[in-house]
Amino acid sequence: MFVHPQFDPIAFSIGPFSVHWYGLMYLVGFLLFWLLGQWRARRDAWRGMTSDDVEDLLFFGVLGVILGGRLGYCFFYQPSFYLSHPLDIIRIWDGGMSAHGGVLGVIVALYYFARSRQKAFLAVADFAVPMVPLGLFFGRLGNFINGELWGRVCSYEFPLAMIFPQAADLQPRHPSQLYEAGLEGLVLFIVLWWYSSSPRPQGRVAALFCAGYGAARFFVEYFREPDSFIGLLALGLSQGQWLSLPMIVLGVGLWFFSKKTN
Repeated sequence: MFVHPQFDPIAFSIGPFSVHWYGLMYLVGFLLFWLLGQWRARRDAWRGMTSDDVEDLLFFGVLGVILGGRLGYCFFYQPSFYLSHPLDIIRIWDGGMSAHGGVLGVIVALYYFARSRQKAFLAVADFAVPMVPLGLFFGRLGNFINGELWGRVCSYEFPLAMIFPQAADLQPRHPSQLYEAGLEGLVLFIVLWWYSSSPRPQGRVAALFCAGYGAARFFVEYFREPDSFIGLLALGLSQGQWLSLPMIVLGVGLWFFSKKTN
């Protein structure tokens, strides 16, 4: 059995300015999006994207992740609190981001980019989504470094059992942040990167992302401790699972829609 290392959440400080590991993880994800996007845009003319397009996509995507992630957390997880305390919505430094909200924010960003550049929305989405799982991967590593969003209680004999001192009961738990980093991050990235390496029917890559992320998140939620202020909902499912189901349905529907239109 392991004990969480209790990393210092602050990576380094310069005078009164402190840089947190969680923020650095976001920056690494954005940097990798830019690097991989530039490489594919230069190498594959058939994708119809330029170097400038990648930079603009990143700019709008960053806005989508931050605004969507924050608003998603506020209104998916604690709507009554934030509706009665609207000024707290901007207190992003206090924590609280939703991956599902971030995905919705990115969808809006991609749609705006496509409309403003007169490009097909699904073609833009197919180009962008293979790089997204790396951001999810590093984001979950940030959760693990912070010792937050730990997993459900498990047996002491489980090989990956871990004590999270932040959890007051000090019970052995699943390191669900690492499960999410592996499935939503690395595995989904490998699958999408391979599948999108050659031309596919328009919308298929985006469909695979939606269904893949939704399924991975739905599965890992069985090992993740539900939010204490929500608990389990109908049918014994968590909020994360209920939010993942529409993504799975959207992905499957888009897959068959793209089959009919190509």
